[in-house]
Amino acid sequence: MQQKAEGNEHNERNADNRPGYFGEFGGRYVPETLTHALEELEESYERYRNDPEFVEELDRLARDFVGRPTPFMFAERLTEKWGGADVYFKREDLAHTGAHKINNTLGQILLAERMGKSRIIAETGAGQHGVATATVAALYGKECVVYMGEEDTRRQRLNVTRMELMGATVVPVKSGSATLKDAVNEAIRDWVANVEDTHYIIGSVVGPSPYPRIVRDLQAVIGREIEHQSRERLGGVPDAIVACVGAGSNAIGAFHPFVGREGVRLVGVEAAGRGIESGEHGASLAAGKLGVLHGAMCYVLQSEDGQITEAHSISAGLDYPAVGPEHSFLRDGELAEYVSVTDEAALEAFTLCSRKEGIIPALETAHAISHAEKVARELGPGKSLVINLSGRGDKDVETASEALGAARE
Repeated sequence: MQQKAEGNEHNERNADNRPGYFGEFGGRYVPETLTHALEELEESYERYRNDPEFVEELDRLARDFVGRPTPFMFAERLTEKWGGADVYFKREDLAHTGAHKINNTLGQILLAERMGKSRIIAETGAGQHGVATATVAALYGKECVVYMGEEDTRRQRLNVTRMELMGATVVPVKSGSATLKDAVNEAIRDWVANVEDTHYIIGSVVGPSPYPRIVRDLQAVIGREIEHQSRERLGGVPDAIVACVGAGSNAIGAFHPFVGREGVRLVGVEAAGRGIESGEHGASLAAGKLGVLHGAMCYVLQSEDGQITEAHSISAGLDYPAVGPEHSFLRDGELAEYVSVTDEAALEAFTLCSRKEGIIPALETAHAISHAEKVARELGPGKSLVINLSGRGDKDVETASEALGAARE
């Protein structure tokens, strides 16, 4: 299956006429220092995204290095337990490095190589994007620096070790809440200071244009494979696709080929943390307001006077106070549904999936699994539902064990 970057077909369907925008969302709100680098990236992407050599190299590595296509698995015991639609897993957890993040980093390292950038920087929350970036940097022999909130380096020690084993320098960020937002801030500061030889591999569908579109296009391989595999296995497209949403890259990748298609429900699941009413959550679409964060207009968690508020989620990957501009557009245009799930419910789903299907999911993914039960029952027997299993849960075992132990006391 060809892994080439998507063309403008869906972008034009989803956006107004302003390049880099999805309706009123998106754009490029950055210091002047970065304007040239973003223009260079955009020009490079337009030049290479359909270049035969670029596409061939991306396809080959996706197949031989990443292991694509990832499996499409019938979740028989969850289907039986929930008593509704047939449940399938799209197994991005089986991609090399253990998460969908590798799809994006692979495409961006090829762009960095063609732009002549010798140094790579990235931010990471749960560590999966950091690991994926360290992996492709090692593959192409580039210096790699990954910024990670100090709190996340504690929660995700395994991934810190994996990055360092592959030669990356992991820089703990102590400012703010010491989580993903603060890591992004530090990565942007680094980029401003070293823009000539450095490419910033942003890990999700956020940031200034053209990042949301590039990351979306590179992750859309997930949705294309879901469509192909569901036609082979089910004889048609699924009735619903459910995916977790922090900033939103795995969800937009799974949703993209199906946006605007009648009969396919697209359901994104945000982190409700300790409950929306508690104010300690990561549900930007449920409780955010229009604002600018990290270079793009989108829904952002804010105080009444417009200050960015801290997000909270038991899953480091959903612990971000904003959401990608295209998700903001899909929500307002009623092209996708967005709901939220608490830490407690995600932990229950984490345990349920482990015991019923023999798969320990990432805590991020557990949010999607939790809400999928409701969707499966609403659809009913004879229908089909795909959960995008965005990552594996090895990294979360310690966090989950602590939380489950505390809950039992």
